[in-house]
Order: sequence, then structure tokens, then C-alpha cells
Amino acid sequence: MKQILLVTDGCSNVGVSPVIAAAQAYAAGITVNVVGVVDQGDLVEFGTAEIEEIAKAGGGLSRLSHTRQLSQTVQMLTRKTVVQTIQHAVHRELKQVLGASSIEELPPEKRGEVVRVIDELSETSKLSVALLIDASASMKPKLHAVEEAIRDLAISLKSRQGGSELSVFHFPGSSYGEDCRMDLDWTTDISGVNAIFPRLQMRGTTPTGPAILHVIDFYHKADYGSRKNDETDGMMSDYVV
Repeated sequence: MKQILLVTDGCSNVGVSPVIAAAQAYAAGITVNVVGVVDQGDLVEFGTAEIEEIAKAGGGLSRLSHTRQLSQTVQMLTRKTVVQTIQHAVHRELKQVLGASSIEELPPEKRGEVVRVIDELSETSKLSVALLIDASASMKPKLHAVEEAIRDLAISLKSRQGGSELSVFHFPGSSYGEDCRMDLDWTTDISGVNAIFPRLQMRGTTPTGPAILHVIDFYHKADYGSRKNDETDGMMSDYVV
């Protein structure tokens, strides 16, 4: 299961609409969750609406969180989306196999078994989370809370039974005109998270849409590379004597 977890205070102002970008992510099989970081009521109405619309277009969830609750919110959204994704898949299977459109329509004994399977799959399915951090100037006072939230999320993912991997991006990038930059490639090693934040340079613009597209492209390249490796392994096996 693939997720983009966007942490922002809203109000994108550069490039393609983040709502359109999130819809493209969802079409590519990537769910987009959004955490809106609020502090002293500084998230304006437009930013709140944008956060909700991005998540809706990306097939994910959105939450507004004060910096004090940010870590809990990030973990909750990640896990809740996993359960939601599996539930949708189970509902589709139920409708095709049994004609039942929801778990609630099943007999009690069957319903309990399906719920057990959902719980098990939620914990054991492979999960990839690409964290996308708003590093615009308005986020600077909230950066410490974001750092703690990401570190706690990495620990939480590592405790899952299923394989979990994490990558981290920030936007705008460090160079002038750079929409987004990768800080951490796919990893299960949480030690790399600590080295990210001292290097971040907070800038004025908020190119949320282009940043989401950048992460979609990153997912596509990773998938392509994985397929190429599989093909190469297959060719090599054909020639083993």
C-alpha cells in the first residue's frame, strides 16, 4: 500500500493545483493524507479548505492538528488509511463473490471473521509512506514538532509486523526554482531521520501541487526499477546451468 503523507499549514501559491495533483496520485494507486498544522489559530479558512480538498481528491484523510498533538495525528492517519484501504478492497470482493455490498450485511459469524482478517491484514500488509513536508517560511516555528512526529512515525512503522518503509521529501527545495527535494530514500532505518532537519532551509513559496507530482514520479521510478530488477533476475535464472 502506497501513501503520501503531506504535512502543511495550507495555502499553496505556486504551480499546478495540489487538488489536481492529489487526484493524479490516487489514480496511480497512491493515497494522499494531509495533516494541517495549526498554531495559535494561524491556519486561515482557505488553507483549511485546501487541506480537506487535497485529501478528498487523493482518496485519503485530513486532520487539523495543533503542534502538541501532531505526532499522534500523523500516526493515527497513517494507520487509519491502511485499515480504510483494506476495507474498500474487502467490500469489493464481498460484492463480487457474495453480492453483499458491506460487511454489515453478512451474518454475525461471517462478519466477525471478515473483521478479524481486516485487522490482521492491516498489521501485516506491506506499507510505503512518502512524507512530504511543507518547508515554506510560515512552517518554521512548527518544524520541531514536525521532526518529533516523523521520528515517532518511523518508530511506529518499525513496530509493525508487515514490511514498512519510509521516504522523506520537503518543498520547496533548497535550490532556487526547485519545487521539491528528497531528503531520505526508501528506508527501514529510522536513524537517518535525525539528520534531515538541520539541513532544511525554510523558504517563502509553497509549491504543494508540484511537490506532490514530484513524489508521484518518485514512486513510478521506484516501481520501474523494481520491475527491471525482477526482469534481470528472471533472465539470469534462465541461463543458470
